[in-house]
Amino acid sequence: MAESFKYSGNKGHGGELHQKASDEHPTMTTTQGCPVSDDQNSLRAGKRGPGLLEDHVMREKIFHFDHERIPERVVHARGYGAHGYFETYDTLEDLTCADIFQRKGEKTPVFTRFSTVAGNKGSPDLARDVRGFAVKFYTQEGNWDLVGNNIPVFFIQDAMKFPDLIHSAKAEPDRGFPQAQTAHDNFWDFVSLSPESMHMVMWAMSDRAIPRSLRFMEGFGVHTFKFINAKGDEKFVKFHWKPKGGMQSVVWNEALKLNGADPDFHRRDMWESIGNGDFPEWELGVQVFDQQFADEFEFDVFDATKLIPEEQVPVQIVGRMVLDRVVDNFFAETEQVAFCTQNIVPGLDFTPDPLLQGRNFSYLDTQTKRLGGPNFTHIPVNAPKCPMRHFQQDGHMAMHNPKGRVNYEPNSWSGGENNPRECPVHGFKSSSEPEVSGGDKLRYRSETFSDHYSQARQFYLSQTDVEQAHIQYALVFELSKVEHLPIRERVVSHLLNIDDTLAQEVAKGLRLQEMPEPAEAAMPTRDDLPTSDALSILKNAPNTFKGRKLGILVSDGFDADIFDSVVNELEAEGANFEIIAAQVGGACCSKGKHIAADQVINGGPSVLYDAVMVLATQEGAEKLAGIPEAKDFVNDAFAHMKYIGYTQEAMPLFKAAGLDGKADDGWVDLEAHSADKFIEVLRNLRFWQR
Repeated sequence: MAESFKYSGNKGHGGELHQKASDEHPTMTTTQGCPVSDDQNSLRAGKRGPGLLEDHVMREKIFHFDHERIPERVVHARGYGAHGYFETYDTLEDLTCADIFQRKGEKTPVFTRFSTVAGNKGSPDLARDVRGFAVKFYTQEGNWDLVGNNIPVFFIQDAMKFPDLIHSAKAEPDRGFPQAQTAHDNFWDFVSLSPESMHMVMWAMSDRAIPRSLRFMEGFGVHTFKFINAKGDEKFVKFHWKPKGGMQSVVWNEALKLNGADPDFHRRDMWESIGNGDFPEWELGVQVFDQQFADEFEFDVFDATKLIPEEQVPVQIVGRMVLDRVVDNFFAETEQVAFCTQNIVPGLDFTPDPLLQGRNFSYLDTQTKRLGGPNFTHIPVNAPKCPMRHFQQDGHMAMHNPKGRVNYEPNSWSGGENNPRECPVHGFKSSSEPEVSGGDKLRYRSETFSDHYSQARQFYLSQTDVEQAHIQYALVFELSKVEHLPIRERVVSHLLNIDDTLAQEVAKGLRLQEMPEPAEAAMPTRDDLPTSDALSILKNAPNTFKGRKLGILVSDGFDADIFDSVVNELEAEGANFEIIAAQVGGACCSKGKHIAADQVINGGPSVLYDAVMVLATQEGAEKLAGIPEAKDFVNDAFAHMKYIGYTQEAMPLFKAAGLDGKADDGWVDLEAHSADKFIEVLRNLRFWQR
């Protein structure tokens, strides 16, 4: 039902509005169900007297308000979630007995939450950061939480170091800033003293850390897990999410301006996409390999700072995830959803990855603390959708307890729904690890974890020239915020072990007076690893404008025929558009029809759009040229390598913006090219040659 904007009601003695219950509006009650007679005034001793302690309605309302904030997540506080389903493409019974993979075409409900890592709940969406990518599958044999990131590796190898990593990345404790960014001394001090972080540093400084949309980024399970089939046969597995819309990121200057223009840019994009029926979609892929491959692979498959190139173990696509429903209430679902890495189901198992082992402890402990006690699984978004039968009872905020007399096991009471027993056949069974277990108790980092630079080099060399330049710029920017010169020099000493050109460019950007010696390496960097195209965003361009948005800046008298033809082609492509004008009331086209604007020019900068188009008469363009934000609109589009559609009449705006004579192949004259040609050009997304 459409939201009502009626404000009908009666005025009170102080002029306050009292809206009464009716056939359309039910009676308001307290949380105990007691009807409320007046929601505007507290109970007083006299018309102007003090409040009364017996006002249970006001006390309950204020009490609940005082307690409505729960502790925010220590990491991944800034998140956004949606409901959907996972569809299995084909049975995987030969690989795993996990129920979710047994039946072709079966749809399993999911809830997925995306997040930044370092910032608080109020931080902006376009921070340079890793993105959490967590999926809760409500399978018929329990919840499976695949809790990963949009980057397949991590900064550290052992969970023992996680508090140190996060402390270093968060705002510095004495000053409380910077927020949601790693461009400060503490972070770079830590990673420069932790060579294992260098591979992840390359990813975090790449375009992967500033995605254009949550819909346009990959996801990874990060760790190596196990598949176990009904016969007990085991294989190793790594999980990949591949976006159907392709990968896409922004440039750094664009990210900064997006955070100012719309700090909720990623949230809004997800909300609007689902609302428009353009449902975000990913395919789930698996890399499956055996013990022999693990033994022969160049690196330890239990090392979370390493990946397995897709060229060595191809990704097998096994299903798809579609997010088709937004939450009913952000707090109840997105904020209270509790992901735990230890939530797996029969047919899956863990490996001895020391980072994963620590996460399995930490997540349960964190959710218990954050959500008030052990009964967070009673919250609907966390509750399995399959039957639950156990003897756990009581505790803080218990919503339900076992029914009947029996609450222990073993017991001699008769059977029934409320007296469950273990099931050796279908129950979860852990795999053994004879090849890695045994020996004395010790704190030890395996020598197989000691190559810290080779895959960092492989990742960097796998990028296009444009992407390599972005990594260089990112490192220069971040390190320019580091106050202590020895930290900057230490980072460059690590870069020398990755790629000499990279180190030289960063040193030049920082204007180091002399080059440091390469950092001492536990193992020499391998230069024989082949490049991997799968590691690059630009080498995997989607060649579509579907799901993207064109910003159309118009003035009175704009060409209606060009406008209509472009809009028709956008709709055929599955793309969106917004109209920007000097006034929110919009403009009249050349046929005299009034078109309302979606954005006024000072609230609709070009950073909000994937490409832009300027339709204006010469007189209209001259008026736009007098508006600073209109000049910023075209200047930023040019600076951010976006495609620009225009007509000759619009040129006064471009001249006023200082772009006269700078037209290139990323500019499309809409009078000389058809609308379908314009859309064909837009499928390239950016004109990187600029």
